[in-house]
Amino acid sequence: MTGKKTGRGGDTKGGGGVGGILKGFSEIVERLSDLAEKGENLSRTGEVSWKEGEKDLKGIYGFSVKVGMGGDREVKVEPFGNIRKDDGSGRTEVQEIREPIVDVFDEEDHTLVVVEMPGIGAADLTLDVKDDLLTLSADQGEKKYRKEILLPRSYPRENMAVTSNNGIVEIRCTL
Repeated sequence: MTGKKTGRGGDTKGGGGVGGILKGFSEIVERLSDLAEKGENLSRTGEVSWKEGEKDLKGIYGFSVKVGMGGDREVKVEPFGNIRKDDGSGRTEVQEIREPIVDVFDEEDHTLVVVEMPGIGAADLTLDVKDDLLTLSADQGEKKYRKEILLPRSYPRENMAVTSNNGIVEIRCTL
């Protein structure tokens, strides 16, 4: 198993597989108190590749830690990628469908959902809305994404405008 871990600030190191992933998480613990004081965000991404039989596997993992600005000090950790723990067996698995990183901005007259999905255009995206739950999925060759997003309020599908530029999808929801 070989691995590569990348993070913001040009941090690129040999990951050494799962051990490298776990080492990267120890840095988070040290940074969380700094984040709470400054109201910053922390994000880490990486990939792990290995061969299983005749199959080449590639796992994408990452997380984003967001700490509220001003008086709101809520800490929110959002995982993304295609490496998940199976609830039944407890084993870590690489899944075919990736979970993209998402930011939701609740503005005065609209809600803006920003989704990072490299290789995906607006035409590749499917949106499904039920009450205040937005489910998005996309399929373009080997890149498959799916994410359920809780919106601050309910929006009708016809009031959602989708744009895409270089893998950044924006969904503008208006009443």
